[in-house]
Amino acid sequence: MFRKTSGAILCPSCGRLTNADASACLVCGRRNPGMWGFAGPLRSIFRRRSFVDVVSVACAVLYLASLVIDPQAALRPRGFNVFSPSLGALRVLGATGAVPWQEGQWWTLFTAIYLHGGLLHILFNVLWIRQLGPAVEDLYGPARLVIIFTVAGATGFLASNFLVYDFTIGASGSIFGLLGALVAFGQKRGGAYGAMVFRQYGQWALVLFVLGFLMSGVNNVAHAGGFVGGFAAGLVLALAEHNSETLMDQVLAAAAVGVTVLGFGLALWSAFA
Repeated sequence: MFRKTSGAILCPSCGRLTNADASACLVCGRRNPGMWGFAGPLRSIFRRRSFVDVVSVACAVLYLASLVIDPQAALRPRGFNVFSPSLGALRVLGATGAVPWQEGQWWTLFTAIYLHGGLLHILFNVLWIRQLGPAVEDLYGPARLVIIFTVAGATGFLASNFLVYDFTIGASGSIFGLLGALVAFGQKRGGAYGAMVFRQYGQWALVLFVLGFLMSGVNNVAHAGGFVGGFAAGLVLALAEHNSETLMDQVLAAAAVGVTVLGFGLALWSAFA
């Protein structure tokens, strides 16, 4: 069954065995460790680094799908934009921008995070996600990583949509959000370790932001908006070393995943219905 309301479970806070129906963990004292029977499923969904792997696979699958939808356009030579999907294919899968936003396609704020415009685009973005995602997860927790990644991507696209970027895609807003969350950690944590994290990831963010202005076709507004969104989320969410993830963290993360999946369903329905 999906829910487990009796028997032994692993406490979401300390990872030790306790009872699913216990009012408090027998080891660490966490209240309601069984989470009304949903502790096990939520724990399995947000196990270590699973979200980074899911994002990597989702980006790859959707990139291949965008090539298959319009293969003739994808194979057309375009300089450094090797194997670039057409705008029509990307719109089918949920590209965002001022035009889709004005048409009421709010879900594109979430779906466009996972779409990419070329081989180099997806390669660099996935490498950055796999570099920064585990770091954010270690410092905040797996469910909070999902929240930060999703909030940052949507915030970045929301900012660029209002500044008349007709069409835009990519996970770079979420990547800058991961950097923003790491900078927020350094500020909240303080001390020598916090200062080191703040300085390292702050410098990375600054360098990447400057590089964005040296390349054509880069949505720097989404980068800035994503950084702000990730920084704000990092300030609001608790640090893993101070507070273990709560049921609310996991519910919000599940909601972020759910609205993204729903978004892709709405994108396909809008395109073909």
